[in-house]
Amino acid sequence: MAANTFAHITGWGMSVPEKVLTNDEISEMVDTNDEWIRERTGIHQRHIAGPEDTSASLGGEAAIAALRVAKLHPNDVDLIIGATSSPEYIFPATACIIQDKIGAVNAGAFDLSAACTGFIFAVIMAAQAIQSGSIRNAVVIGAETLSRFVDWTDRNTCILFGDGAGAFVLQASHEQGGVLSSVMRSDGSGGDSLIIPGGGSAIPTSQQTIQEGQHFIQMNGREVYRFATRVMAKAANEAIDKAQLTIDDIKLIIPHQANKRIIEAAARGLKLPMERIVVNVHNYGNTSTASIPIATCEAIEDGRLNKGDQIVFVGFGGGLTWGALTATWTGPLTDEPRRLHITRYRRLARLRSFMRRLWRRLEGIIWGRKGSP
Repeated sequence: MAANTFAHITGWGMSVPEKVLTNDEISEMVDTNDEWIRERTGIHQRHIAGPEDTSASLGGEAAIAALRVAKLHPNDVDLIIGATSSPEYIFPATACIIQDKIGAVNAGAFDLSAACTGFIFAVIMAAQAIQSGSIRNAVVIGAETLSRFVDWTDRNTCILFGDGAGAFVLQASHEQGGVLSSVMRSDGSGGDSLIIPGGGSAIPTSQQTIQEGQHFIQMNGREVYRFATRVMAKAANEAIDKAQLTIDDIKLIIPHQANKRIIEAAARGLKLPMERIVVNVHNYGNTSTASIPIATCEAIEDGRLNKGDQIVFVGFGGGLTWGALTATWTGPLTDEPRRLHITRYRRLARLRSFMRRLWRRLEGIIWGRKGSP
């Protein structure tokens, strides 16, 4: 593949749980109220995972929606990157579960953990793989069920987080555009500012860690606020400079949707009116890695983002991590109609998954007999 290969964002999709939790409903659980939450966060409501919802189920639906927009068959996907702070398991990777669900039989899959910045990092990784010539088509997914890691007696955190998933399809093209520049940064000295302490190798799960609530999200709100307001505008400007653009060239900034006051501070730092910033935190809360792709889907639906627009994605998260990328918005590489029959293919994917599991069992029996004395 030629060196001048570009990674274009050609598909997008989102999925959120049906259940909506309002501020008034939260006020019945902890000592807070709708006005207090709106003033400090800008959040009015958030979507909460139901019993059947998981990060993989929501991520799979978002991935399928993105493939439909891109008119790309799951068979054609080379790589799936799942960015999540609330994986199905420590391992296997949630991306592997999604790969099986959507029937992407030719795709490698792995998870990327960078908290709320994870989706930006994952898009950058996929773009670089495409630009290097090692792959042609990638699906990047941000999927979260953070409500399962929230202490619903802690009003400082339970008001903030929601569940959902968003996905992009990235494809190779020799046409100039797509992802133009990127910035990735981290500062591990602030890792304890936003953390789930229990459940890893440092603090393994025990009866004591469960009783102490160490498997819930813990956050130093003031430190995170100061950090976020400091790095958001800086990262966006750095990415714009690396793309050899100016702020006047940028049609939209699509930031991580953590807190409206943080987004407003970033707008002031960039000297931009709020009309050029996408904000939907009021409807979803902080969905971590899913927030940027969900906001992008809504910007497209509202007619605010169109082919040829120069945009910036910027975010921050636990780690501490932060990053940004600039892109020329593309959309599908082809206008030709293509009937994908994805619903039918997903049924076949479930059958294929069942048959592979059955074969592994039979294989184990056969090899077990051969290996016995």
